[in-house]
Amino acid sequence: METTRSRVAVAGASGLIGTALTRSLTADGHDVVRLVRRAPRGPGEVRWDPASGRVDTAGLAGCTAVVNLAGAGIGDHRWTAAYKRELRDSRVLGTSALAAAAASLDEPPRVFLNAGAIGYYGDTGARAVDETAPAGTGFLPALCVEWEEATAAAQEAGIRTVIARNGLVVARQGGAWARLFPLFKAGLGGRLGDGRQYWSYISLHDEVAALRHLLATETLSGPVNLTAPEPLTNGEITAAMGRVLRRPTLFPAPAPALRVALGEMAGDVLGSQRVRPARLLDSGFAFTYPGIEETLRAALAQPRRG
Repeated sequence: METTRSRVAVAGASGLIGTALTRSLTADGHDVVRLVRRAPRGPGEVRWDPASGRVDTAGLAGCTAVVNLAGAGIGDHRWTAAYKRELRDSRVLGTSALAAAAASLDEPPRVFLNAGAIGYYGDTGARAVDETAPAGTGFLPALCVEWEEATAAAQEAGIRTVIARNGLVVARQGGAWARLFPLFKAGLGGRLGDGRQYWSYISLHDEVAALRHLLATETLSGPVNLTAPEPLTNGEITAAMGRVLRRPTLFPAPAPALRVALGEMAGDVLGSQRVRPARLLDSGFAFTYPGIEETLRAALAQPRRG
């Protein structure tokens, strides 16, 4: 896919990762088709409605790859019952619709790349896990399992199907770090809880490069962790933030306060996920920013969105 001009359909193209991926593909001469939920504004857009399962399959004709990065933001709202339904439906229904649409084409794409999350593993404590580990317990692991199973139609059609289990993407434009950077720059940053929980991060640059690696590597299918080689504790990352930004990190957020402020989502913040990208490394992928300080500096050098 990487050596010749290809046509790639991307759902979730307006999100943090989707924007960076489509920019990278377009810069290298690939034809990107964006799936949108409104009336298309040009030939580069295709209408879809993940909630109802409708996809304009005619617009997917000729695509060598379908990439699904769509889904409501995990940290955008408190996890009320209604928002948990939105988190589930935006992922599971959308994935099922796109996988079925790809499978229905007379000439299906060569690869179906679907987003997933390291939330699949649940709280691993200090135990390091890779793609061979089973799913954890709780809302997020159960959601991730159902999300991955929703790719079944593509797999059954013989399409190479890859699940990108994303870690915490470090970027100034979005995600968790878009909230953390301003706090730390103001000297108000600190560890979360006791700081001993592991965070499995990845730079936005390496995230995009890894996604393109998954698209191009025909021997890869199934789940692949997209995280930096060595996860670090929240305390270690907090210290690195202080060094890079040259600010004190004196204001820890106590676990009880986080649970009051964030509700059930606090478990995701305080939980520990020590995840390693075994399959990504074994397939020959080389990280540009494997360490946290270089990852943070790369994020700060990125232009702001919009």
